[in-house]
Amino acid sequence: MKLRKQVTVCGGAIFCVAVFSLYLMLDRVQHDPARRQNGGNFPRSQISVLQNRIEQLEQLLEENHQIISHIKDSVMELTDTGAVSPSGHLPFRSANGSWVLPFDGRPTFLAVKPQDCQSALGSHGQADVQMLDVYSILKFDNPDGGVWKQGFEITYEADEWDNEPLQVFVVPHSHNDPGWIKTFDKYFTDQTQHILNNIVLKLPEDPRRKFIWSEISFFAKWWETADTYKQEAMRKLILGGQLEIVTGGWVMTDEANVHYFAMIDQLIEGHQWLERNIGVTPRSGWAVDPFGHSATMSYLLKKANLTSMLIQRVHYSIKKHFASTRSLEFMWRQAWDTGSKTDIFCHMMPFYSYDVPHTCGPDPKICCQFDFKRLPGGRINCPWKVPPKPVVEANVAERANLLLDQYRKKSKLYRSKVLLVPLGDDFRYDKALEWDQQFNNYQKLFDYMNSHPELHVQAQFGTLTDYFSAVYKAKGVAQGSRPPDFPVLSGDFFAYADREDHYWTGYFTSRPFYKSLDRILESHLRGAEILYSLAVASARHVGMEGRYPISDYALLVDARQTIGLFQHHDAITGTAKENVVVDYGTRLLRSLIGLKRVIINAAHFLVMKNKDFYRFYQTEPFLETDDRRATQDSLPQRTLIELDPAGPRYLVLFNPIEQERLCVVTVLVNTVRVRVLTEDGQTLPVQLSAQWSSASQMSAEVFEATFMVRLPALGLAVFHLYDSADSPLTLRSDTLLRLSGRGTSARALDPLPVRSQQAEPQTFFISSQALTLGFSGTTGLLESIKRKDDPQEIKVQIQFMVYGTRPSKDKSGAYLFLPDGKAKPYNQKEPPVVRVVEGPLFSEVVAYYQHFQQTIRIHNVPGVDGLSIEITTAVDIRDQTNKELAMRLVTDIQSGDVFYTDLNGFQMQPRRHLMKLPLQANFYPMPSQAYIQDSNNRLTLHTAQALGVTSLESDDNRGLGQGLKDNKKTTNRFRLLLERRSIGNTMMDSATTSFPSILSHMTNSFLNHEVLPLPVLPKRRGVPPLETFAPLKSILPCDFHLVNLRSIHSQKDPHSPSAYTALILHRLALDCGLEAQNLGFNCTTSQGQLSVSGLFRTLDLQLLQPMSLTLMHPSTPLTNDSSISLDPMEISAFKLKLR
Repeated sequence: MKLRKQVTVCGGAIFCVAVFSLYLMLDRVQHDPARRQNGGNFPRSQISVLQNRIEQLEQLLEENHQIISHIKDSVMELTDTGAVSPSGHLPFRSANGSWVLPFDGRPTFLAVKPQDCQSALGSHGQADVQMLDVYSILKFDNPDGGVWKQGFEITYEADEWDNEPLQVFVVPHSHNDPGWIKTFDKYFTDQTQHILNNIVLKLPEDPRRKFIWSEISFFAKWWETADTYKQEAMRKLILGGQLEIVTGGWVMTDEANVHYFAMIDQLIEGHQWLERNIGVTPRSGWAVDPFGHSATMSYLLKKANLTSMLIQRVHYSIKKHFASTRSLEFMWRQAWDTGSKTDIFCHMMPFYSYDVPHTCGPDPKICCQFDFKRLPGGRINCPWKVPPKPVVEANVAERANLLLDQYRKKSKLYRSKVLLVPLGDDFRYDKALEWDQQFNNYQKLFDYMNSHPELHVQAQFGTLTDYFSAVYKAKGVAQGSRPPDFPVLSGDFFAYADREDHYWTGYFTSRPFYKSLDRILESHLRGAEILYSLAVASARHVGMEGRYPISDYALLVDARQTIGLFQHHDAITGTAKENVVVDYGTRLLRSLIGLKRVIINAAHFLVMKNKDFYRFYQTEPFLETDDRRATQDSLPQRTLIELDPAGPRYLVLFNPIEQERLCVVTVLVNTVRVRVLTEDGQTLPVQLSAQWSSASQMSAEVFEATFMVRLPALGLAVFHLYDSADSPLTLRSDTLLRLSGRGTSARALDPLPVRSQQAEPQTFFISSQALTLGFSGTTGLLESIKRKDDPQEIKVQIQFMVYGTRPSKDKSGAYLFLPDGKAKPYNQKEPPVVRVVEGPLFSEVVAYYQHFQQTIRIHNVPGVDGLSIEITTAVDIRDQTNKELAMRLVTDIQSGDVFYTDLNGFQMQPRRHLMKLPLQANFYPMPSQAYIQDSNNRLTLHTAQALGVTSLESDDNRGLGQGLKDNKKTTNRFRLLLERRSIGNTMMDSATTSFPSILSHMTNSFLNHEVLPLPVLPKRRGVPPLETFAPLKSILPCDFHLVNLRSIHSQKDPHSPSAYTALILHRLALDCGLEAQNLGFNCTTSQGQLSVSGLFRTLDLQLLQPMSLTLMHPSTPLTNDSSISLDPMEISAFKLKLR
C-alpha cells in the first residue's frame, strides 16, 4: 500500500514537472523584452527571431523529455526494490541481503549535450612532432659521441655566416633553489641576499651588462629588507631592461607532481607581486632545473601572456634526436588543440646541464675554460684539468677564436643564426669578485669579436627576451609567432634521464607524506579563498564589513606563499635534505592551521540566520575545525563531537565543490545513542561503527556515526546531533573479524557487536546498490568488481609488491628509481587479520599486514559517491631500508601496451609501455589519476596524492602499479572507478588525446575536495539560529570547474583585500563514450556558455572583466549581464566586483 502511494505521488510529481516546464517555456517565449509588437507586419529580423524562438522551444521540449525520462527511471528504481519493510521503517535489509534506504526524494537528471563531448572537439591539431612517435622511433642507445659524449661531432663551413653574421647573446644567470641542501631562509642569508645586492651594485657599472632572475619568493624577501634606495635602483634596472624577470613565478615549479591549481596559484602570486612592486610583466619562461617538463606548463605560460619559454632537463636521447633534426626550437601545442591558439615558442637547451661547461658549445673541456669563477686560486676548478686564463691583450685573439668555434658549432643545432649562451650555475654571482671575473673577461672577448668583421659575429650580453626578440626579428615574424620553417610539437618530456639508465622517476613517489599534505593544503586554500570571498562580499552587501575579520586575508596570503614555495622542484619532489623537509613541513602545518581559521570564521558569518546576532571574538571561535595535527609529520586526529542529553550539538558541513553533493559523511561521537536531524527536523539514517585502535581492539569511548547528506554547491549545511535513546533510523554496523587459527572467541565486552570466525580460503563478498566486490579469503585483498547492471564480473586483483635496489654504488634515492629487477610479492609469515564491516550506508574490508593496512570501502548511496571504491592504504615502512612498496592492480582488461596518466590533474596523456626501455623508464607521474581500457571497460585509479605509475604486461593480465616509499607513517587515498564503454567507442580512441567521463571528473573532485565537518562549539548562552548557506542561484554547467574565487589584494596594503575578486574557471573535456550513470545531482551542459550575473544568490555583480590567467593583462569589461564562453579544456580568468 505504502509503495503504491509513493508511486502515485511520484507519478503526480512527474505530471506537475511536465506541466510546469511547459508553462515556463511558453513564459520564456512570450515575455521577451527584445520583442516589440509591430501591428501584424513582421520585418525579416522578427521572423528570424521567431524562428530562433521555435528552435529554442524544440530544444527545451527535448530537455524536458530527458528530464521526465530520468524521473521515470528514478521512480522505477524506487519500485524495483520491490521490498517492503516489515516494520514500515527504512532503512532495512531485504531478503537478498541488500540494504534499502529511504528514497532521497530528489530525482536527478543528466543532460550533457552531444556538442559538449570530446568527439565534438573535431580533428585534433596536426603537430609535426608527436612525442609518442619520437619514443617509438628512438633506439635509446648511448654511443660515445666524442667530446659531446651524448651527442655527435658537429662540423661547419667557414663561410656559413658571410651573408648573415652570427648573433650571440650571453645570458648571465644564477639558479637559486628556495630550499634544497639548506633551508629557504639559510640560503637567503648565506647566498641569495648577496647575489641580489650585487645586482644593484655591479650591473649599473656598465650599461652593456645584463642579468636574469626567476624566483620571486627570494626576490620578495630581499625587497622587504632592502631600503628605498636599493628598491629604486633595482626597479630602474628592471624597467631599463638590464635585469629581466623570467617566468616570474613564486618558484621555478616542479612539473611532474604538482597540480595545476598550485601551478597557477604560485604564478599568480609571483606576477601580482611584480605588478604591485615593480610594474613589470614577464615575457619569457625559464625552467632549467625541473626534472622533466609537462605540456601543462606551456599552456599556463601562454594563458598568462608569455610569448616564449625555455626548458633544459630532457632525456639525453631526445636532445640528441632533436639536435640532429634541428628541432630544438619549436612551437609547443597542446595535443587537444584543434587550431594553433595554444602554441608557444619553446627553446630546448641541447647539452647535459645548465652550468657553464655545458652551455657555450659541445666541448665541456673548452667551455669550462670560459667560466672565469674557476680561475686558478678560487674554490672550484675544472674537472677536465685545463683551467681558465684571464683574457689579456696577448691571448685575446686565441681565446676569442677558441670560444667562437664552440659558438658556431652550437649554433649549427638551431634553425636561426641567433645563439643563446647561458652563463651561470647554482647560487652564482654572490661575490663582487665573480662579477668582475665574468663580465670583464667576456667584455674583452666580445670587443675583440665585434671589432673583427671577418669573424662575422656580433656578441653581447643579453637577457632571455633579448635573445627571443632577435630570433623573431631574424625570421621576420611578430613576437611569439611561429617562424616559417619551425616545427610544431605536442606531448611532454617524461621520463627524464641525464645519463645511462639513470631515470629520474624515483621522485614521483619520494616522501609521499608531504605530497599528500600538499594536496590537503591546496584543497583547504581553494575552499578558504571561496568562502572568504563570499563572506566578505556578503558582509559588504549588508554593510557589516566593519564587524567581519577581514584581516584573515593575511592568513590567505601566508598560505598562498607557503604552497607556492612547496611547488619548488626540490620541495614537493621530496628531493631536499631532511632538515629542509622539516622546515617545509612546519610551514605547511602553520598555513593549514591558518586556513582552517579562515574557513571557520567565514562559515560562522555565512550560516547565521540573523546577521544582527553575529559577533566575532578572536579568542572564542564559533566553530571547531574538523581535525588537528600534533606535529608537522603526524597524521590528523579527527575532532570528537561530545553529545549531551541536555540538548543538541550543531554541525556545519562545508561542500567545496561547485555541484550539489549527495554523499556519506562520518563524524566521531562519544556515545552509541546518536540521532541526526536535518535543519528542518528530518531524521536521517545513521550507521554506527566502532573506532578501532588496532586490528581487533575497539574503543569504548569513541564511535563513528555515518549518515547520508545532500549538500548545496560551494555551500554550508546545518545538522543537529542528539544524544537520544535508540532512534529506529540509527543502525549498528555488522562486524566480522576473520582470524587465522587463534583468538576466535566471542567478544562480549565490546560496546558494539562483533563476530569472529576462522578465515577460509574461498572468496567472500560485500555489496551495495551499485557494486559487488569479491575478496580473497586468504589475503583479504580485492579480487573482483561486479556492477549491478552488468552480468560480467571483472577481475581486479590488488597485490602488494616489493622492489629492491641495486647493490652497486648507484642506488634508488630521492631522485632516481634503480630497481634490482622485477618486483617480488610482499610476504609475511602470519596471515593478515581481516575485518569485514557491513551496514546500510557503507561496507568495508580492512586487511592488516605488518607494514600496511588497506581499507576498501563502498558507499550504499545513489550518485557519484556510490559508484566508485574508496581505497585507503596506511603504510609504515620505517623499519625497512632500500625497499619500495608498490600496490599492483592486476585485471583482465585487454589494454595492450597503452595506458593513460594525467599531467598535473589538468589533462590526460596516453603512454606506451616500451619493452626497449628499462623498468624504471616506464614509470610516469600520476598527480591525480591513471587508467587502462579495452573495448568494454575502463578502469581508473584516482589519487589524492601525487605518485608514480606504470602499466606492466604479464601474460594476459594488465595492471597498474604505483610505488610508495617514506620513512613516515603515511596514508595514501584512492578511488577506483570501473566504467563500461559504449559499443563502437574504441574506433574513436585517439593515439594522442583521451579524456575522463563526467563521472570520472566528479569522482576526482569528491576525492580531492572532501566535505569538511565543522562542529559548532557549545555556547553558555545557547546557539543563535543557523541556516543553510547556498551561494549559487543557478547550477553551474557540470563541465565547468571553479578553479578559484580569489580575493585580489588592495594596491595600498598587500595584506588586505580590494573590492575585486578573481574568478578562474576551467571547462572540462568529457568522454561521453562511457555509460552514463545517475550522478546524484542535476547535470547539464551549455556549450561553454555561462551567465556570471545569474550565478550568485544575494550578491550584485558590478564588474565582469576578462583577464589573462595571472590577472596582469586586462581585456575590455563585458556588460554585467553578458554570458562568458569557454572552449573545452580552456582555463580563463575574470575580474569581478561582487557586493
